[in-house]
Amino acid sequence: MKGILTNKWFKFGVVALLYLLWVIWLKNYWWLIGLVVIFDIYITKRVHWAFWKKKNPPDGKQTKLVEWIDAIIFAVIAASFIRMFFIEAYTIPTSSMEKSMLVGDYLFVSKTAFGPKTPNTPLSFPFVHNTLPLSSKKSYVEWIKKPYKRLAGFGKVKNNDIVVFHFPEGDTVAFKVQNQSYYQLIRSYGRDRLWSDQVNFGKIIARPVDKRENYIKRCVAIPGDEFQIREGILFVNGKEQENFAGMQYNYLVTTTSTINPKALDRLGIARDDRQEYNSMQYIFPLTEKMAGELKSFTNVTDVEKLLDDPQRWDPNIFPADSRFPWNVDNFGPLKVPAKGATIRLSKENLPLYRRIIDLYENNDLELKDSLILINGEPADSYTFKMDYYWMMGDNRHNSADSRYWGFVPEDHVVGKASFIWLSLDKDKKFLSKIRFKRLFKSIH
Repeated sequence: MKGILTNKWFKFGVVALLYLLWVIWLKNYWWLIGLVVIFDIYITKRVHWAFWKKKNPPDGKQTKLVEWIDAIIFAVIAASFIRMFFIEAYTIPTSSMEKSMLVGDYLFVSKTAFGPKTPNTPLSFPFVHNTLPLSSKKSYVEWIKKPYKRLAGFGKVKNNDIVVFHFPEGDTVAFKVQNQSYYQLIRSYGRDRLWSDQVNFGKIIARPVDKRENYIKRCVAIPGDEFQIREGILFVNGKEQENFAGMQYNYLVTTTSTINPKALDRLGIARDDRQEYNSMQYIFPLTEKMAGELKSFTNVTDVEKLLDDPQRWDPNIFPADSRFPWNVDNFGPLKVPAKGATIRLSKENLPLYRRIIDLYENNDLELKDSLILINGEPADSYTFKMDYYWMMGDNRHNSADSRYWGFVPEDHVVGKASFIWLSLDKDKKFLSKIRFKRLFKSIH
């Protein structure tokens, strides 16, 4: 048996088979030329591919330095391959998914759940996303640009999946405030100030799809779904969405005396979420269960869910147009675009689809008076080239999600949140920081 495992033809056969399966998965048969390299490495050995090592050293051994270099090169290539095609680590940085996902959760994202994307910008520094460590410089170069391509996966995005995706409005970024939408900043401060005030906002930069910031949300509506939010309640295709245990809203809590901070710790209300409204009133993000527990406190007189007035238009809400006077708790109805579906276009509904047509699907869109021009031709309809999704955070009143920036294109989808391997509470110290009950917990 040992002789078979060390036989050069056996090694070549195993590696060649795995490589061939990968090429078939990739569906790019130019990579078959790699079989020639594999054959030479294991059989003919004409080319010295490992140029950093001595070929046939006198004593048959390499120096320790060369062994370390060899191990590092192998580790970087293997880890990059796994990260690109199979699974990637991710951290929950904000409270937008609480209490389903907590700040400080470290999780793995499955690329194969929906099929991994091949990189748009393959020339990139390993293990970093878009910026070099301890630097403001890009971690990638755009000498090679590849179109969107997704390999076969185990399934498609389904309703209520927790999905990691590239931020749709991350195509343009103010470098010093990357956690905010460039387009929201323009609405708040004006384009002239944003571009001229680099002290506060930093340089304005553009990013390819695969180098935009990663977000994590729950996919509440998939292509073809019609959804609506009425008084904070989401309806999909006419049915009320399942009320997840971790879903929370902002509540106004009225008391007769200060609430004991230890009681708030036991409830799971993070310190950053404890907002004092005025004397003896607080605003807390709470699940239904937490709200019920707070009502039982002897010094709590009222717990009221805070909902926006259906008649109030929030200009920050998608599509930021007064013809659609929606807000965070009252939105729609709106249908999610599906690949191949055709809609009628008009000046009135164009704000809903302008970004899709112009940016996501790379058309030249113009509006001249009431005439819509797509690539220079008059258009009264449009057929979508991609599927789209509607993503929302479970922390409904503290989530920058599709209600603010609209649809998420399929080429922005990274993968499905799989399981939590570590969870740290930043409000605790030492070993008490570890949330042991969340370790290796699967995500639903």
